[in-house]
Amino acid sequence: MDKRKIGNQGLEVSQMGLGCMGLSYGYGVPTEKKEAIKLVRKAYELGITFFDTAEIYGPFLNEKVVGEALAPFRNDVVIATKFGFNYVDGKPAGLNSKPEYIRQRVEGSLKRLNVETIDLLYQHRIDPNVPIEDVAGTVKDLIQEGKVKYFGMSEAAVSNIRKAHAIQPVSALQSEYSMWWREPETKTFDTLQELGIGFVPFSPLGKGFLTGKIDVNTEFSKDDFRNGIPRFKEENRLANMALVNLVKQIAQQKDATPAQVALAWIYLQKSWIVPIPGTTKISRLEENTASVGVQLTSEDLNGIQEAIAKIDIAGHRYSDSSEKMIDK
Repeated sequence: MDKRKIGNQGLEVSQMGLGCMGLSYGYGVPTEKKEAIKLVRKAYELGITFFDTAEIYGPFLNEKVVGEALAPFRNDVVIATKFGFNYVDGKPAGLNSKPEYIRQRVEGSLKRLNVETIDLLYQHRIDPNVPIEDVAGTVKDLIQEGKVKYFGMSEAAVSNIRKAHAIQPVSALQSEYSMWWREPETKTFDTLQELGIGFVPFSPLGKGFLTGKIDVNTEFSKDDFRNGIPRFKEENRLANMALVNLVKQIAQQKDATPAQVALAWIYLQKSWIVPIPGTTKISRLEENTASVGVQLTSEDLNGIQEAIAKIDIAGHRYSDSSEKMIDK
């Protein structure tokens, strides 16, 4: 698997990373620890060197799993984690990026990951009650102290990216991006290009929708967060099948799977993009990593562009409560 540079600060990772959230959070019952570790280590065997976690995934469970799984390869991988949420009785309770709280959360992440330094530390969500300059300044101090290597932001708008970058260079922006959510192209890409910041798309497979395995009849488990996402309501899934059918058609032409085509499309958008699809199944992990071998021509890309432009995606990508935490 090829390597890609994320930002201009020296961070280099595999062309595709692994989003580890789903192993512990969001998609129903957490994966049994032994199986989760097995999957993460398999990802490394397949050439992945970039692993994404966060303290809120579980909460706290995912960092422990990722840390234990990657311990044998610690010097050969990049581990990204995040801060930014407050907790009451161990459960998320709003945002908190106060400087002293950032330090507290980082100490917890270091212990759970069992590492001396966090490779890439993201602010998970912008805290409107704390100036972004204070956040960036705190991360800058942590970098100087050797507890963090690189600074990232997640779901941040251009104004805050610029303010933060002026204090401590931002290496990566993590936001949702896929064929069915392309807002970053018009909202942040130009700024990222200008400032030399890499882009790490989460949900590059549309939370599973672009794999072609979900249709209007699919029922999610009661603990699956997609139950609360408007885009996954039955009527919206039906409307959005037009996009899935397009991807399936291209996949057939390329002797590939829809997921592989969706990922291959992302690789070709910018050389500084590294998607982090997640999965709980090794078969899907192998399928996703094989996407690096799928060849899409300029003609293919133009055709996809024209087809997508004719498709109106139905439904919001977040629940109302989650939408309120997005930096506009």
